[in-house]
Amino acid sequence: MSTALIVDIQRFCTHDGPGIRTTVFLKGCPLSCLWCQNPESHESNRELGFNRVACGFCGNCVGVCPNHAHHIAEHEHSLDRTKCRRCFRCVEVCVAGALEIVGQEMTVEEVLREVVRDRVFYDTSGGGVTLSGGEPVASLDFCIALLSALRKAGIHTCVETSGYGVKEDLLKLSRFVDLFLWDIKSTNNENHFRYTGVCWQSILDNLMAVDQTGTMIILRCPLLTEINMTREHFDAIAGLAVHMRNCKGVQLLPYHSFGTTKAEKIGRNEVKYTTPTRRALMDARESIARGIAEAPACDVAVRAAHEE
Repeated sequence: MSTALIVDIQRFCTHDGPGIRTTVFLKGCPLSCLWCQNPESHESNRELGFNRVACGFCGNCVGVCPNHAHHIAEHEHSLDRTKCRRCFRCVEVCVAGALEIVGQEMTVEEVLREVVRDRVFYDTSGGGVTLSGGEPVASLDFCIALLSALRKAGIHTCVETSGYGVKEDLLKLSRFVDLFLWDIKSTNNENHFRYTGVCWQSILDNLMAVDQTGTMIILRCPLLTEINMTREHFDAIAGLAVHMRNCKGVQLLPYHSFGTTKAEKIGRNEVKYTTPTRRALMDARESIARGIAEAPACDVAVRAAHEE
């Protein structure tokens, strides 16, 4: 029975593909993006989440931890993650809900039962189910089984992907996907490796191969002032869209810092970057739109920033 670690299942999503959608966030990603918006989905194993603000200082966690990772003194709760062995006994006794297990193992059947509950919203809005993460390709067998079941049920499917992985795996996955939301983080190989830990060229090769299958693709481009707000990047995005057969749009996604708060809960520190100004985003949109004027079926849209 195929299983995967699921970080979250979010309902009534309107930015993860057409219509109203339910988005399934899988755990595990081979990239190490410095600005990751979902850092809790990076590691492929379960993690201990700690919301320091919610702690009621009851001390139950201190009493059950076999490795003395928790310490409470003077209304201050410290967690030594170097001692934590992830037995999660502390989660079981936390009455305030400040401690949680990040990552729940679920079968295809369990996820399917959850997402089909929202079918009425899919049918009335032209929506469906989106797999995100993390990186869905990292849970290939699970995703293929789930996508196949969704297709048999007549539910539209999207997969949000970095595009990184074995080309044959992405081609296999594409047979069960109605629409790819394909992240374009940097179009410069050196910068892509510097900021994500993997090379752009292999992602580009995979993108072109999947495009040849006829599967619809939307290019999703996270924009950060310090990293990729350059004319060269915008020109490269436009060039990609023009030369693809099945690119149906370009979405510009301004950076927001929500990921830094989530990173703190799992004991990580993330650099906070700068959200591009509205004017800079409009300039980027206009630049890319001019570049894809030859591809009238391809639209350029800017998602509103969560913070400006």
